[in-house]
Amino acid sequence: MLLSSYNGLNDRMSKFEKLLAKLNSNSNNFSWDELTKLLHGLGFEDMSRGKTGGSRCKFYNKNKNIIINLHKPHPSPYLKDYALKQVKVKLSEEGLI
Repeated sequence: MLLSSYNGLNDRMSKFEKLLAKLNSNSNNFSWDELTKLLHGLGFEDMSRGKTGGSRCKFYNKNKNIIINLHKPHPSPYLKDYALKQVKVKLSEEGLI
């Protein structure tokens, strides 16, 4: 009975916590959608430039006055290793992760 009521750590983690764990695990398949959800959860807003903004994207956290500049990956939805590393460094420097 005890084993059936205990579903393990992943079942108790929120979606946001799972994204944080995935970011910190050095996963090589972190998608753009996952990153935007994570950044929104950390208080960032999209600073889109409309339809002509291309793949350049900015995320702004007004509480910390931080801007993160990225290029949306294409054609693959997964972030390049260097881009993910840059995001992790910036979030770590600012004390957000």
